[in-house]
Amino acid sequence: MKFKYYPAFILAAFIVTGCGMEGLPLAEDTDGGSRASTLQAADIASSGSQASTEISNGSFPLGSQASGAGASESTDLGGGSPGPSASAGNTSSSGSAESFAALHGALSVKGTSLTDQNGSSVRLYGMSTHGIAWFPQYVSYDAFRTLRDDWNTNCVRLALYTDEYNGYSNGGNQEELKSLVKEGIDYATDLGMYVIVDWHVLNDRDPNVHKEDAVGFFREISSLYGDHTNILYEICNEPNGSTTWDNIKSYANEVIPVIRENDADAVILVGTPTWSQDIHQAAASPLEFDNVMYTLHFYAATHTDDLRSRLETCVSEGLPVFISEFGMCDASGSGGNDFGQAEKWMELMDKYQISFCCWNLANKAETSSVLKSGCDKTSDWADDDLSESGRWIRERFRGQTE
Repeated sequence: MKFKYYPAFILAAFIVTGCGMEGLPLAEDTDGGSRASTLQAADIASSGSQASTEISNGSFPLGSQASGAGASESTDLGGGSPGPSASAGNTSSSGSAESFAALHGALSVKGTSLTDQNGSSVRLYGMSTHGIAWFPQYVSYDAFRTLRDDWNTNCVRLALYTDEYNGYSNGGNQEELKSLVKEGIDYATDLGMYVIVDWHVLNDRDPNVHKEDAVGFFREISSLYGDHTNILYEICNEPNGSTTWDNIKSYANEVIPVIRENDADAVILVGTPTWSQDIHQAAASPLEFDNVMYTLHFYAATHTDDLRSRLETCVSEGLPVFISEFGMCDASGSGGNDFGQAEKWMELMDKYQISFCCWNLANKAETSSVLKSGCDKTSDWADDDLSESGRWIRERFRGQTE
C-alpha cells in the first residue's frame, strides 16, 4: 500500500504519530544476504487523520552493516516561527552577539582538521534530521533554535533521501523537497549554525545510479548559496553493496566540480564504501580536491573496537574524517543502546577533534530517534519528550566544548 506525497498545504493538516504496520521486503543484497528493508503503511488514528509509510533495515555482520537506514514518512509539515533575516550568521537570533558561524566564518580542511577563517581548529557537532520527505516538521526555525540553545549544538544535517519511497529520485516532489532544503539552510543561517546538505544515498547503493539528479541538485543549491560560508555539501551518504571506492571517486570527480563552479572553497563530505565504513580505501587513494573530508558512520551497539581502530589508523595517517552519522543503538536503527561503546566513540572523537552528527531528529518508533514516538512537539522538548537516546546525546552535547 502506498500513500501519495501530499503538497505542503495539505501536509500541514495531518497529525504525526510515527507508527507503522508490518511491511513488505524491498530489496536484497547482491551477495545473497537478505536486506530486511520494509515498506510499511501506518494506521489511520482515530484521533485524527494521518498517513505514513516506513522503511526500516535489518542487521548485517560487521563490515557489511547498513547504518541507521530506517526511513519513515509522516505527513505533518509542522514548522516553527521564521527567524530573523541574517546573512551566513552575522549575529545570533537575538541580534546581541556574533553567532558561531559568524565567529568562525568560511571553513577549510588543513591536514585532518577543520579550520576556521582565522586558521584556528574548529569542530562541528549536532543532529541529523531523518528523511525530510517523511519528517518535514523538524525542518523549522524553532527546532533548530532548540538544538542550538538547549542542546548546545552548532550544526544541523539535512537528510534528503534519493531512492527510497518518495525520495528525490523515486517519486518525490523535487520542487517541494528542494524548498525544504532551502528552508533548512535559511533557518540554520539565521541562527548562525553550520548546515550539511546531505544527498542521502542508501537503497540506490551506488551514487552513480542517480548521478544526473545529483548534478542538477548540487548545481542549483550551490548557485543559490555559493556566497554562504556556513554550508557543507555531503554528496553521497552511504554507498553500499558492491559499490567500490573507484565507483565513488568517478561520481565525486563529476559532482564536486559542479559545486566548485559556484562555491570554490566549500567543504565537501564524501561517503565511503560499505555504508561509509571503509575509510581506509579513501586513505589509500584520496580525491585530488582541496577541502574534502571523508565520512565514517558507526552505530555503537554494532561497531566497536575494529572500526575504532580503523578510524584511529586513518586519522593518524592524515585522512580528514567527518562522522556525519552515528547512533548509540545497533546499525538497524533499533535494538538496544550501548552507551558504554558510545562513550568510547565519543572519547576517540574528542581525542582527534573529529566533527560529528547524531542520527536522528524525529519521533519515529525506533531506538535511534531522539524523540519519543508519541511526542508531537517540534521544538522546546522536555525530558519526558525524549527517548533514551535523546536524553543521553543531549547531555553529551551540553557538555561539549569546541
